[in-house]
Amino acid sequence: MICVSIARGRHRFLLAELRHLAQQGVGLVELRLDCIQSKIQLKRLLTDRPCPVIATCRRRSDGGHWDDSEEARLMVLRTAIAEGVDYVDLEDDIAASIPRFGATRRIISHHDFRRTPEDLSGLHRSLAALDADVVKIATLANQPNDNLRMLELVRSSSIPTVGLCMGEIGTPSRILAGRFGAAFTFAPLNPEKILAPGQLAWGALRDCYRYDAITPATKIYGVIADPVGHSLSPVIHNAACAAAGIDAVYLPFLVPTGYLREFINAAGRWPLAGLSVTIPHKESVLGLASRRDALVDEIGAANTLRFAADGNVESFNTDATAAIGALRATLEEQEGGFGGRLGLKTALVLGAGGAARAIACGLRQQGVEVTVAARTAERAQKLAAAVGGKAVDWPARHRLPYDAIINATPVGMHPHVNESPFEASHLRPYMVVFDTVYNPENTLLVKEARAAGCRVITGVEMFVRQAAEQFTLWHGQPPPEGVMRDALKQATSSVRMVE
Repeated sequence: MICVSIARGRHRFLLAELRHLAQQGVGLVELRLDCIQSKIQLKRLLTDRPCPVIATCRRRSDGGHWDDSEEARLMVLRTAIAEGVDYVDLEDDIAASIPRFGATRRIISHHDFRRTPEDLSGLHRSLAALDADVVKIATLANQPNDNLRMLELVRSSSIPTVGLCMGEIGTPSRILAGRFGAAFTFAPLNPEKILAPGQLAWGALRDCYRYDAITPATKIYGVIADPVGHSLSPVIHNAACAAAGIDAVYLPFLVPTGYLREFINAAGRWPLAGLSVTIPHKESVLGLASRRDALVDEIGAANTLRFAADGNVESFNTDATAAIGALRATLEEQEGGFGGRLGLKTALVLGAGGAARAIACGLRQQGVEVTVAARTAERAQKLAAAVGGKAVDWPARHRLPYDAIINATPVGMHPHVNESPFEASHLRPYMVVFDTVYNPENTLLVKEARAAGCRVITGVEMFVRQAAEQFTLWHGQPPPEGVMRDALKQATSSVRMVE
């Protein structure tokens, strides 16, 4: 169950949102009393409430907004109990001073904004001993497997428990809480009023991740990256699984470089069925894969992992075929085809990461002469040597004309939408410009290329194609590409509307 948190400064807005949520079928609402900007009228809030509620009044030291005295805060909580609120949230240091009364159930909570303690079981026992009906533990995740420790604690608990990790690294714990047996998870109603770091809004948790449909049998997939917050892979893969009737959920995993091995080694504890791999892990993940397909060996990078039933980690690369497929489809549509070849003689690849490697290899297989430019000259030279191409220094990328310019860097990605990796004054109408950035689809480079009369391929086409190939590798059936493309375009347009 999702407990939806509402935090408004005025009673009438709080009540309006409470009624709205009840009409939407929400079964539990948290009233953040610490956000009310006038004298709190608990009788007004609780009389004839349309669904069960939790009364929470959080101090600033615990991530709340309470500015009055501690004595006044405790009086608010005691009054909520006296008025018969369904649940009251009591921090562990005050729980003993507020006795049980009536039918109100006690949530005994602990917040740690610095770390996830090693002895979670001991902490849980101490909270449960404070006459708890529900134990709630919220801690900061400093590494991905903090989520696992928290979720495994929830699964082993004998009394109802809510265990959540805060911060972007902790987001998976919020999505998988129910799968591991949590009493509920928390989500704010308004995505612009996030109440704790790493939270997902109610709409995203309900619609994108289908929280209430996740069971212990649901297969877990995801994307590993650093950063990962910008990724729209969860949007398209979850939409595809929903359309295909597949019992699976796809999560964003923020995995810092130093924790990659530890995360992959713990795959069986989640358990993970498959992963998308992106910046900065596409090359370093190879050392953790026990099986590689031929294209991975040729490219030297993987963007897809599949966890086999026999314990092997299988690696694949869908970037190269997706990029060449996007180029071929667009150019054939625009120019009528090239007899199986792309019709390009030279290409400048900007970037030297995993995506750049895949695209450069794919171009060389098509007989295209590849030049690589990257901000780190050594990486550009290494990639050029690997594909039998040439390397130029980053400032020299404009000196020679090319048939195609391929941006395989994150330059121009949201939120840095006013940046371009290639100066507009050097674009020519005969060029093909392919920007692998998909969020936004119409990057500054794409806009300037269209203005210059270039043939343009956006990152949406490549992104959907590589995700579609991943879908087939994982699920063994054709992907609903139209659903994936529509979900991606809707998500990117929503980002623009918010801005």
